[in-house]
Amino acid sequence: MLQVRRFDPDFSDLPRHWYAGDVVLTHSVNALNLIFPDGERFFVRSVKHFAPRLTDPKLKQDVKDFMGQEAQHGHAHSQQFEVLEAQGYVVRDWLERYKHVAYKRIEPLTPWRWRLATTVALEHLTASFATFALEERFLDEAHPAMRDLLLWHAAEELEHRAVAFEVHRAVGGGYVERVIGMAIALTVLAVFWSSATRHLLRQEPELDRETVRASKRRLAAQGRSRWSLLTRSIGPYLRPGFHPEHAHDGAPATAYLASVGRLGG
Repeated sequence: MLQVRRFDPDFSDLPRHWYAGDVVLTHSVNALNLIFPDGERFFVRSVKHFAPRLTDPKLKQDVKDFMGQEAQHGHAHSQQFEVLEAQGYVVRDWLERYKHVAYKRIEPLTPWRWRLATTVALEHLTASFATFALEERFLDEAHPAMRDLLLWHAAEELEHRAVAFEVHRAVGGGYVERVIGMAIALTVLAVFWSSATRHLLRQEPELDRETVRASKRRLAAQGRSRWSLLTRSIGPYLRPGFHPEHAHDGAPATAYLASVGRLGG
């Protein structure tokens, strides 16, 4: 059973460069954090549209819990926006451009089935990131507030990893549609994630290009760059027999939630 959990992060002492003092890695994650809240709302809209067509009682309940979890994720992540602004970063103008292009221009032009397929693909990618965070201890060097936020989010992404996929399958979605969804997901995520990262890094006047390049090379060598994580996720998804329950192990999520006393809610 999925559990809808509230999470209120305490960002009162969050430093500007909260990931081990690494400016590039901090802003790479900050950029993803800027994308999350409206992205989660897109997931909810895409799944909710097809909810009236569902007949399986368990899947209908899973959809309700999925929407509840995603709403909580969006709420928790958006709290960091004010922190970034208090630290001197300008983020609202980028957010407005992102929302306008992604959700006022692109989304209305996309058929509902493709929106759902894109959600399925993005849920797979976030589950892949979640597995990496929970199993590889990627966030050990992060400030506790961001580490706890991201690990909670990761655990719940693994909990509901199959919901959008099952909805897509229940309404007749097939392989070709799912692959189209991945093509859209990768394109949109790459464009906006890169754009947000550049927007934040440009606001670091002491940072030169060679430092940025060196940091990116180091992350790539460690398998921690966003492109390394994305490319490793694509192969399993493109298999005709792909299913999120088989592609992603839920045990790390269960273990983490049990360790922080939140397995039951």
